[in-house]
Amino acid sequence: MKTIGLIGGMSWESSAQYYRIINEEVKLRLGGLHSAKLILASVDFEEIEKFQSLGKWEEAGELLAHVAKNLEKAGADFIVICTNTMHKVASTIEKAIHIPLLHIADATANEIQQMQLNKIGLLGTKYTMEQDFYKERIRQHGIEILIPGEEARLEVNRIIFEELCLGDIKPPSKDYYLQVIDELIQQGAEGIILGCTEIGLLIKPEDVEVPVFDTTVIHAKNAVTVALD
Repeated sequence: MKTIGLIGGMSWESSAQYYRIINEEVKLRLGGLHSAKLILASVDFEEIEKFQSLGKWEEAGELLAHVAKNLEKAGADFIVICTNTMHKVASTIEKAIHIPLLHIADATANEIQQMQLNKIGLLGTKYTMEQDFYKERIRQHGIEILIPGEEARLEVNRIIFEELCLGDIKPPSKDYYLQVIDELIQQGAEGIILGCTEIGLLIKPEDVEVPVFDTTVIHAKNAVTVALD
């Protein structure tokens, strides 16, 4: 079994889900008392969020690249960034290490392709929804991306940072997300990407009439596949 290097803490709420899902999946696949070989480096999300809000992506990339190098030195065989948004600096991290980085958008796109879907709605932070670093990576797999309107993007983003990242799960926020999802479906979305690793705390597949792609679950299970390959 390969050793998984996790860059977590963004937020720790979703990083805890990564740890749980990865270990449950290893137990499911191998049985017995098996659990995952992994190393978790958890950063202070307050520092990362300040870089995000100030547009200091280069500084954020350097910080996470340093974390990735330490994981490599500690024995990790590949790196998993436990967040969608910070894949904006994936190339900076990849340049700093000599081991692979398992990209969350590629893992998600592969799941979408297996279901033969072509047009997908995307929810996430405003950075993930509005900037191209994530959407373009999905498009490279031949998948069209739909995002909510500006007002909805702001509220979806607010709920992520002010509620979900703090573990605050509110029924009215779930209702709002489901309304936004319904609007995307009306625009032709054949499925929905939960493109922030905290959204799965709020929205479950059974809540939505089209396939839901929970990036936390997809990324964590993909990491297990690579670790056991």
